[in-house]
Amino acid sequence: MKPTLIVDLGDDRSYPIYIGSGILTDRELWTDISQNRHVAVVSNETVMPLYGDSLAQTLSRTPSAITIQDGEEYKTLATYSKLIAELLEQKLDRSSILIALGGGVVGDITGFVAASYYRGIPYVQVPTTLLAQVDSAVGGKTAINHARGKNLIGAFYQPTAVVIDVDTLASLPQSIYVEGLAEVIKYGVIADANFFEWLEENVEAVLRREPAALAFIIQRSCEIKAEVVAEDEQEQGRRAILNYGHTFGHAIENLSGYGELLHGEAVSIGMRLAAELSCKMNLVGHDVSERISKLLSMYGLPLHCGPIDVQQFREAMSKDKKVIDGQLRFILVREIGTVEVVDDVPEQLLNESLSESASV
Repeated sequence: MKPTLIVDLGDDRSYPIYIGSGILTDRELWTDISQNRHVAVVSNETVMPLYGDSLAQTLSRTPSAITIQDGEEYKTLATYSKLIAELLEQKLDRSSILIALGGGVVGDITGFVAASYYRGIPYVQVPTTLLAQVDSAVGGKTAINHARGKNLIGAFYQPTAVVIDVDTLASLPQSIYVEGLAEVIKYGVIADANFFEWLEENVEAVLRREPAALAFIIQRSCEIKAEVVAEDEQEQGRRAILNYGHTFGHAIENLSGYGELLHGEAVSIGMRLAAELSCKMNLVGHDVSERISKLLSMYGLPLHCGPIDVQQFREAMSKDKKVIDGQLRFILVREIGTVEVVDDVPEQLLNESLSESASV
């Protein structure tokens, strides 16, 4: 099967992204990917029963199977240690390969295990949620959470391939599907005004999960992310724009307790806050901020969280890994399709934005 696109890193770490229907059981594709090596499929207790057997039957060699608990609250050092112990018990070595079968939690933690086990073994991302397909499975960010913040322990470690079977989206509960749309909308805000407009005009098709609409939003999202990652793999510059909505979103997740609010829901709230802060900074007019909020709302994404303590919120943001020399970086909107990194946000304007959010 020909790759849909390539994440071009300029060396042998470049890798293909395959997007299609039914490719989870494409024997020829998996023969090329696994090359008859010892494979361990890592998944969670929700996804493994759905797709584990069919993937195992497709592989040329019977894989080991490792199941972790389902949920952001399990993306921890304890789960990481359990996975390492399982790999050692099942005698995987440097010639082995891991397959991350699941959503963002499975992909993030499996990638970090792959990056550190025997100082690095190959792994393949097989994302089964929309959020993972358009975001976390592409780009090589691997991590686990710490009590002090999200994704604070991890590594940049690229997969050898990403396999996206759009058929897996049919099994998603609506809330899990919809949270992924926050990341899809993000790409329109940060890089493609035409894509944003398309999302405005095709809400019903996307929410109905029409195959053509799904294929388009997944491919366009992956194209944008692949282009940004190729330019700035380790987030020294432009890749920071992918964090639009996340500085606020990660703090919201941290304060609400991981697992209490879906990641995409927190990012949606963060995108609204960032857009409104952009207005306060006179970077855009209220019409732009309102357009972003309206689109998020049209897709059923939240715009507000519950009551928040502004001081606690500020403290949570200060622990974010995007802080540089004690200074928070915000991704603010210039216009639909264009954002910029801003370090010098006046404290008064930031506090006003947080206070207004807390009062809703």
